[in-house]
Amino acid sequence: MAIALLACAFASVARGSQIHVSGTWLRGWLMIVLHFAAALFAFTAGFTGIVVSILIAASLTWAGHLFMFAAVPFRREKSAIWMFGIFLAVNTVYIGVLQWGPSAAWALKPVAALFALGPLSVALLTIRGFSHPLRWTTVVLHILLAIYLLAVQKRPADGTELALNGLLCAVYLGCSINFLFAYRRATAGAFVTIAGFFTWSMVFVAGPMMAAFVPQAHVESEVWNLPKYVVAVGMILLLLENQIEHNKHLALHDVLTGLPNRRLFQDRLSSAIERARRTGSQAALLVIDLDRFKQVNDTLGHHVGDLLLQHVGSAFAGRVRRSDTVSRTGGDEFSVILEEPIDQEDATKVGQSLLQLLKEPIQLESHLVWVGASVGISIFPTDATEIDDLCIAADKRMYEAKYSSRSQDELDATASGPPISRIQAGSVGKLGINL
Repeated sequence: MAIALLACAFASVARGSQIHVSGTWLRGWLMIVLHFAAALFAFTAGFTGIVVSILIAASLTWAGHLFMFAAVPFRREKSAIWMFGIFLAVNTVYIGVLQWGPSAAWALKPVAALFALGPLSVALLTIRGFSHPLRWTTVVLHILLAIYLLAVQKRPADGTELALNGLLCAVYLGCSINFLFAYRRATAGAFVTIAGFFTWSMVFVAGPMMAAFVPQAHVESEVWNLPKYVVAVGMILLLLENQIEHNKHLALHDVLTGLPNRRLFQDRLSSAIERARRTGSQAALLVIDLDRFKQVNDTLGHHVGDLLLQHVGSAFAGRVRRSDTVSRTGGDEFSVILEEPIDQEDATKVGQSLLQLLKEPIQLESHLVWVGASVGISIFPTDATEIDDLCIAADKRMYEAKYSSRSQDELDATASGPPISRIQAGSVGKLGINL
């Protein structure tokens, strides 16, 4: 009941999570619930007892492999799905053979060998197309598991127990390794989850060792289940940490385009000006306003308008340097911060290159859209030394460029072809570009 309630709590947190694998995690916890539910009938005799014992062990390994697969960074690769399927199949078959008893003992060796041969075959067959350190770590782990199983599974007294414990230890050690690869961050959620999985795997080593070397020691059975709760808490922390990061991102980024919003833009512009002031260099601000955007919204709908903004934002972000910033600061307005090395001539070239992206028609679903733009450019410290003054100068030049070509825009609006490109330049420091 406690595990079932914990799974419900996990489901509640996972429902609104931004971690795409939270559904796979939830399936893993449902397998843990199945494991405990089946354990209620552990003392059933006969054929039903064999089925129950298989279900108890198999559900625990299924949960581990679901957790493991969810943490694989390349899980969308076909070979990763093949590997996951092989693990599930071999684990289930091996547990079935192990629990069936002496009549199926002849199959133990070939099935145990599959723990090594299965993943190794997939890794070698796909090595030309894909390779990753985590994959080879997993392959090595399962080769060692196969060697261990072949060594202990036929022991007359405790072979079955040792083999099963070794299998479960390898599964949850694999979970710890996979989460270590997937969550390389110094957070409480990552640490608790990785440590929890490692402790969980060590339970299957510590239990038999205590029984063998310290038989008089008594440990309550629930102590061995504590790592499960630790892992559950760690996963919930991971979900909450990710949600917090997502909320922080939403607070500083435009929801539609994913670009920095006006708040983050102001912060980065302030930092760029301070750096330029300290080094005695220049910084440039470009304000870009789309033309005919309202016409696109009115004639094709807001959905196409949103697609247009996403396309333009992505195109602009891909054209500038990583050290520069492209942000969406208004409905159809984008702003670009260019940091050193930069001067007015370079800023003009960047503005022209951004407008060149809009020269050709844009395909949005079944619609072909022509859209123009106007750019205003201001340079720190030539045009202004304060943020507000720099923004005002760029806005003013953008509107000058837009209004100076209003008559041309009206002609373009009635024409069947794309808008005409035109560059309008004034004296140094007073530049407006219109497309």
